[in-house]
Amino acid sequence: MTTPVASLVIPSRGGAERLPHLFDALRVQTMHDWEAIVVIDGDTDGSAKVVAAVSNELPVRAVVFEQNRGRSAALNAGFAAANGDVLIRCDDDLRPRPDYVAGHVARHAASRCGVVGLVQNVFPQTPYARAYGQVRDERFRVEAYGLPADRRWRQWCGNVSVTRETYELVGGYDTDYRAYGWEDVDWGYRLSCTGAEVVFAPELETPHHIAAVTTEIRVGRAFHSGAARRTFVSKHGDAMFGARKPAAGVWDRLVQRTAQRSTLSGLLQRARRLDAALDRMPRWFAEKRVAMLVESAALAGELHPEQVSNDV
Repeated sequence: MTTPVASLVIPSRGGAERLPHLFDALRVQTMHDWEAIVVIDGDTDGSAKVVAAVSNELPVRAVVFEQNRGRSAALNAGFAAANGDVLIRCDDDLRPRPDYVAGHVARHAASRCGVVGLVQNVFPQTPYARAYGQVRDERFRVEAYGLPADRRWRQWCGNVSVTRETYELVGGYDTDYRAYGWEDVDWGYRLSCTGAEVVFAPELETPHHIAAVTTEIRVGRAFHSGAARRTFVSKHGDAMFGARKPAAGVWDRLVQRTAQRSTLSGLLQRARRLDAALDRMPRWFAEKRVAMLVESAALAGELHPEQVSNDV
């Protein structure tokens, strides 16, 4: 067996419906010298059978956890099992274009770097998507590409790559990030601390069939992300993102008051009611209402991390 040039590590939980679409994209890659390791973080839906069904036609194999251990543990297991020199993290809800693997490999030919391909979120036509999701997604990419070089690590995500040498220098993903979010930002920060350049690869922007398709889901993820941000600050300090400033304007004070007075369950209930009403509101007002709940949930997660469930 020859050693592949590239290894794709695909963390997956409940991915039986998503994985076939990803495999369809991998079938048509222009570069063939690769392997993929799907790490199934507790097989809740027969995902292992989905991987086994394609293993005779694609260089894909599974690592299966008996129980949910979290995304960091899944990523670490996948990279430990990988044989390639270029290590690509590819989340199971991405739809890579045919030159995806070749593009990641090409970026590592010239220098030691970390490569970030931003994602193009694909939304079903829900009230949340119309009011908030689509416009904020477009705004996010514009702002991300405008980041100075020393802050690009903040966008380390589910479509990234490094060489094996660089991965071993940084080490694995931190398993203290047990629930949703920030394990990738933490790794990107640690990568930047090695002196490696983090580069954006616009040609590697990849469609991403986003899971947060309602305000309720987005608010839940914002809460979990807020709790994970607290973990990041406890490890690295707040200098990388700046300490939270005292609420100054009306908006900031309202976000702070909402966060201080809210529980996760209460925020989710408000989000469900808002989802039912969004299409009846003026678009500008609907966007503001969603933004208020999302920002409040993120701050509430920092204030009340004990409410976070690890089973995600």
